[in-house]
Amino acid sequence: MAGDPLHDAHSVVATIQPAISLLGLGIGAALASRALRLNPIVGYLGLGLGLASLGMADDFSGPLVAAMAEAGVMFLLFNLGLHFSLGRIRAEARNIFGFGSLQMLVAGGAFTGLLAAFGLPITFAVIAGFGLGLSSTAVVIGLVRERGQEDCPVGRAAQSILIFQDIAAILLLVAAGALASGGALLPQLGLAGAKALAAFAIAVLFARYLTEPLFRLIARAGTTEVYTATALFIALAAGWATGMAGLSLTLGAFLGGMAVADSRYRILVQTEIDAFRGLFLSFFFISVGLSINPALLVRDWALVAGVATGMIALKCATNVIAGLLNRWSVPGSIQLGFLLGQGSEFTLVLLALPAVAGLAEPRLVSALVTAIAISLAVTPLISNIGRKLAGRLRAGPPDAKMAGDDAPVLIIGMTPAGRAVADALSFNAVGYLALEPDHDRFQMALADGYHVHRANPADPRSWDAIGMERREVLVIATGVLEASRAVTPLAQERLPDVARVIAVPGAAAVEEFSALGMLPVDMSISGGAERLTDLVFAALGQERTLPVPSLAHDDPMPRAA
Repeated sequence: MAGDPLHDAHSVVATIQPAISLLGLGIGAALASRALRLNPIVGYLGLGLGLASLGMADDFSGPLVAAMAEAGVMFLLFNLGLHFSLGRIRAEARNIFGFGSLQMLVAGGAFTGLLAAFGLPITFAVIAGFGLGLSSTAVVIGLVRERGQEDCPVGRAAQSILIFQDIAAILLLVAAGALASGGALLPQLGLAGAKALAAFAIAVLFARYLTEPLFRLIARAGTTEVYTATALFIALAAGWATGMAGLSLTLGAFLGGMAVADSRYRILVQTEIDAFRGLFLSFFFISVGLSINPALLVRDWALVAGVATGMIALKCATNVIAGLLNRWSVPGSIQLGFLLGQGSEFTLVLLALPAVAGLAEPRLVSALVTAIAISLAVTPLISNIGRKLAGRLRAGPPDAKMAGDDAPVLIIGMTPAGRAVADALSFNAVGYLALEPDHDRFQMALADGYHVHRANPADPRSWDAIGMERREVLVIATGVLEASRAVTPLAQERLPDVARVIAVPGAAAVEEFSALGMLPVDMSISGGAERLTDLVFAALGQERTLPVPSLAHDDPMPRAA
C-alpha cells in the first residue's frame, strides 16, 4: 500500500542491500589480496568476476551500486586534480597536450587501421579504434598511488596523458552522440570544446578568488564535519555541473580538485576525501568484474583470449612507440607503455551505445567488451612486467661519469620521504644523486627513473667514491637510525661544511639528532615531507618555487623504521 511505512522500509532495504553485501565482500577480497601480496584492484576485479560466474551479476547491480562506482571514479579524478595546480598544468603542458595527443594518434590510429583492415565500417573503426587507444584512469592512477609513483617521471607522464585522454573521451562521446542523432558532427564537437574551455575558466576563477575565502569561512566553524561536507560537495558538485553541461563527470571532478590545488587547505581536503575515494572506487572495480560475461568466456574463449591478447600487445607496443617518438628513453617508454596497456572504462561506455554497437557484429562487440574488462584485471601483472624490464635495461653498463656526480644534494634512502625530496629537487631544476642500500627499493627507484645507485653509505670507506665532501646537503631518509648514530663522529670530522638533514620517526629522535649537530625532521607529524624538503632548500640557500604533490604524503617513512 502506498505510504505504508513497512513497505517503504522494505524498499529501502532492497535498495541498499546490494551495496552493503558488496562492501562486506570487498573487505574480504582486499584482505585476501593483501595476504597473497596482490594489488587490491585484482581482488576487487576477481570478486566481480566470481559473482558473475555464479550468475549473481543482476543481484549486485542497481542504481545505488552504479552511483557509488561513478562516485569512486569522480573522487579519484578530484584527488588527481588536487595534485595539478595551475603552476603544474603549465609545467606539464607539453606532456598533457604534446605527449597525450601523440599517444592518442599513434595508439588510436593503429587500432582504427586494424579494425578497418578487418572490413568493419569506417565510422565504427574510427570511434572504437580511438576508444581502444584510451587507457583506464581509475586503474592506472590507483596503481600509481599504490606504488608511490605520483611524482616520478613515469607517474607524472601517465597522469598527464590520462588527462588528455579524458578530454579525447569527451570528443568521442560527442561523436557517438552525433552518430545516434544524425546531427552534424563538427558543430557538436565545437560546442563541446567551448563548454570544456568555459569549465576550465570557471575552475581558474574559483581557484584564484573563492577557494581561500571559502575555507577561511569554514575554518571558523572549527568542526571536522564541515570540512568533510565541503570536500564532498566540491568533488560531487563540480562533476554534476559538467555532467549537466553535457561533458564528462570526471572532467568536472578533476577541475574541482584543481581549483583547490593551490590552497593552503589542500592537504586537509585531500585527507577528508581519501577515505571516500578508496571506499567508492572499490565498487567501480567490482562493477568492472561483474561486467565480464562468463558465458561468453566459455563459449568463445579462443576469440576473447585472442582479442584480449592482441589488444594488450598492440596497445603496449604503440604506447612504447609514442614514448620513443616523444624522445623518451627505451626503459622509460617500456615502463610507461606497459602501464597504459589496458582498455578504458570510457570505451565500455562507447561500445554500449546502440549507435556504435549496431555497426558491428554483436559477437565481436561482446568479445571487445570482455577483452577490455580482462585487460583491466591483468594491468597490475602487465605493468609489473614493464617495470621490471625497464629496471633491467636501466641497470645496464654505467656511463663513464656517474649520473648526478656534480649534484649539490645527496639523498640516502629512496623511501617515500627520499622520493619526495628528489621530486621537489627535479621540479625545481636542482641536481641530486640518490643512494639506496636496499636491493628491492633500489630496483623500484631505478625502474621509476630516479638518479639512484646501489651503495652502502653507512660504510665510511665508500665516501670518497660517493664524493661526500663535494656535496652541500646530505639527506638521510632510510629510517635506519643506528647507522647514522654510528658514523656521526666521523661525519662531524670529515664533513663539517655539509648540512645533514635526517628524517626521524618521532620527537625523541629529534632531540637526539639535534644534539649530534644534524637537522632532524619528525616525519610522524602531518606535513613532514614538506618540512623536510623546505629544510633542504633552506640549506641550499634557495627557495622552492614549484609545488610537488608528494609533499602532501602524511606517512613518508618506511614501514620498517
